[in-house]
Amino acid sequence: MPLEKCALMKRRVVVLFLICLSAMPVLAQQGINTSEQNQGDGNSPLVELGNDYYNGIKLLQNRFRIDYKVEEITMIFFREFGSTPVVLVQPDGSKIFQNQADDMGIDWFDSQTYDMIRIRNPMPGPWQAVGQILPDSRVMVISDIQLETKPLAPIIFSGEIIKQTAFLTNGGQPIDYNEFRDVVQLTMEFKSTNNPNYANFGAQTELIATFQDDGKGLDERPLDGTFTGQFNLRIASGEWTPIFTIVTPMFTRQKVGEDIRLLDNPISIDVELDEEGDGFHLLQVDADRTTVDMSSLLVDGKVRFPNGDVQNFSITDITDKVRTYEIVNFEYGVFRVKLTAYGNTVDGRDFILDVPEYTFVFEEPLLETTLDDLSALPGDAQSAEALALQELERLKAAPVEDEGMPRSQLIGIVVGINLFIVVAGVFLLWFFLVRGKKPVAQTTPVADEEKQSLFAKLSASLKGLMPKKKSEEGDGKKLRSPDEAGDSGIIELSMPD
Repeated sequence: MPLEKCALMKRRVVVLFLICLSAMPVLAQQGINTSEQNQGDGNSPLVELGNDYYNGIKLLQNRFRIDYKVEEITMIFFREFGSTPVVLVQPDGSKIFQNQADDMGIDWFDSQTYDMIRIRNPMPGPWQAVGQILPDSRVMVISDIQLETKPLAPIIFSGEIIKQTAFLTNGGQPIDYNEFRDVVQLTMEFKSTNNPNYANFGAQTELIATFQDDGKGLDERPLDGTFTGQFNLRIASGEWTPIFTIVTPMFTRQKVGEDIRLLDNPISIDVELDEEGDGFHLLQVDADRTTVDMSSLLVDGKVRFPNGDVQNFSITDITDKVRTYEIVNFEYGVFRVKLTAYGNTVDGRDFILDVPEYTFVFEEPLLETTLDDLSALPGDAQSAEALALQELERLKAAPVEDEGMPRSQLIGIVVGINLFIVVAGVFLLWFFLVRGKKPVAQTTPVADEEKQSLFAKLSASLKGLMPKKKSEEGDGKKLRSPDEAGDSGIIELSMPD
């Protein structure tokens, strides 16, 4: 009996051993699966970065691992506002500082809230980022960033205000990391196709909108990953090419859309003036019926009167007729009307239109007095008005007399004569001064004699003109001729023999 019990115990031990051997592979496989699951849950302190694009990998202890197949990697680290740039520790323990990045061939851009770093041929192995990184910060490996937008409507008007939404993708996957909005700038431009058949031929490229995710303007919620742009198409109508641009500190991406045609503003404005001057001007607002559903048109506007007063008004009639509004006519001058139109296109799309300003002038009429008007005046006033009208008619009927020489021509003639007199006087003065000057001759006896002779002749002529005294005539004295004067030039007087 004891032998049988021992044999039974041995058999049980063998069976239990065989069961344990068969269960070991299952337990090993469960251990492997558990390890993989833990890695997938992020419990491992190291996250491996390969060639795939990651929109946000949560950092554990600020550590990550770069695969050996990676040739270039661009990462973003978000940190506390105003903190210093992070420091990267390579697998071999060497450190990379922001101020040393250029010497090492690394592109590093730092701002108040993040660092964007691009490394070529990074060292494979475990890396670590040291700095005031946000607690829930993620490392982003970015490269293929695209802006995904809805296509624009087929009917778009010049002056229309459009809400357009877009979101970013990285490697084809939406970016779900809200802080990334501080890294990119999203804009949309319209570039003219330079088609000579349209009004925008030769126009410059126009900035249409800037996309924001801040919960302001037309953006519904901040930091929801949806960027909203408000298009204000106050540009010329014609054919345009939309260009979406993504700008980051490291690179720029552009997406060119299909050409679109911007139609003319469909709203037209006209006015019927109050000619009597004591009623209302009738403002008329119409639309292009081929593109706009007239029954859906609503108008909100304001009128600026000549004196500067402003009056707001709205037209909300549900009809397919022309919209009208009465403007009080209480003074003369320039009226300005500014409208915003709301409605639907013929295909049912809602639109908001910024209508260009419309102006009109109401001038004061000229008063004309007629004979019929005079009959209503008193007798004295009638006679005065009649005389005034008769004088006015006489002046109108009188022939226009020749006013003579034009004033400008007369002034020209006077100035010319004065100039001629001045020039002639200067010429004569120059002529006598120059001609009167003679070169000084050398002193010789012959010259002295000629001077003395000339002086004697001149003295004789003067004496001949003077009256003679009676005493001189009775004495019979004889005056010698000037030719008989001595060499000294003195005239000698002698008594007759």
